[in-house]
Amino acid sequence: MRTAKCFFTCWRWISTIFLLPAFFLASGMNLNTQSVKDKGVKLVRVDDKQKVDVFINGNLFTSYQYPEKIEKPFLLPVIAPNGSVITRGFPIEPRKGERIDHPHHIGIWFNHGNVNGLDFWNNSSAIPADKKKSYGHIVHQKIVKAESGKKGVLEVVMNWDDDKGNTLLRENTKYIFSGDRNSRTIDHIATLTAVNGPVSIGESKEGLFAIRVDRAFEMPSNESLIFTDDKGNPTTVKATDNTGVTGMYTSSKGIKGDEVWGTRNDWVILSGVKDNVLITFGIFDHPKNPGYPAYAHARGYGLFSVNNFGQNVYDPKQEKKSFKLEKGESITLFHRFYVQSGSELTPEQANKIFQEFSKEY
Repeated sequence: MRTAKCFFTCWRWISTIFLLPAFFLASGMNLNTQSVKDKGVKLVRVDDKQKVDVFINGNLFTSYQYPEKIEKPFLLPVIAPNGSVITRGFPIEPRKGERIDHPHHIGIWFNHGNVNGLDFWNNSSAIPADKKKSYGHIVHQKIVKAESGKKGVLEVVMNWDDDKGNTLLRENTKYIFSGDRNSRTIDHIATLTAVNGPVSIGESKEGLFAIRVDRAFEMPSNESLIFTDDKGNPTTVKATDNTGVTGMYTSSKGIKGDEVWGTRNDWVILSGVKDNVLITFGIFDHPKNPGYPAYAHARGYGLFSVNNFGQNVYDPKQEKKSFKLEKGESITLFHRFYVQSGSELTPEQANKIFQEFSKEY
């Protein structure tokens, strides 16, 4: 009897160990069963679709995309840790209810509106063929590295070309991806080299490191607005329903809302609520960058950018200034993009991120 009782007791104990996980899963309880292989950052090349997918802890974070028919490479979509998409889909992945202005605003991108007089920023399918000579385009050349690990490293080479295919700048860029349960970080380190002659990066408000955000992160507005680019071309941003529109800018100088535009800051953050979750993301400048601290080219309709080149266009009291590279010379620029879900990113926390970023490179 004692032997039988011991047998049944041991069997009950063993069954409990093996059946409990199934019980919890069936009841919807989270046991954090993520496999070891999913942890960290995984980069997956999808060459036939001209992209590299970036996964963090098994979940898609973003994709580096370089389609031949688009005038520059970009990151799209960009997904917050809670699963909410924070980038506008148009014109690549249009979604119902979003704005369809400025087709050159795609995901996260890096370029400028005045390089040897050519406009790399505003180029898109909206520019007529007979006017393309005034615009430049950025052409992906090769992937140098796509390395997975605790951090993911993607190194790529691009050419900044005129409409005839002549290269002005060669861009060597390193994306460093990292994240945890509640946050994601992209460090964007771009080295620009003048390869065929002198290059001047001149005054333009249209630059430099930018994201076009989802409708939820726009600032509420009842006005139709007209924005003009450096060539005088107008774009109308029409008033629309403000339901679910909750965005608010905050700068390192304590400035909020539309007043952030044209001010110089260590960082600018944008907060809003999507899918009932508070999400904050920010762009951080670096003390090593020319033109530091960068000007905020941040608009309430959803363009969020910082620009290290151009000061007179933001503040007419400042002298006009251009940055020049002789043939063979290079300049490296450092920017950080950070996003977190579920809690507010305070100015104190943003300052800490900025200090860490400043010391890291």
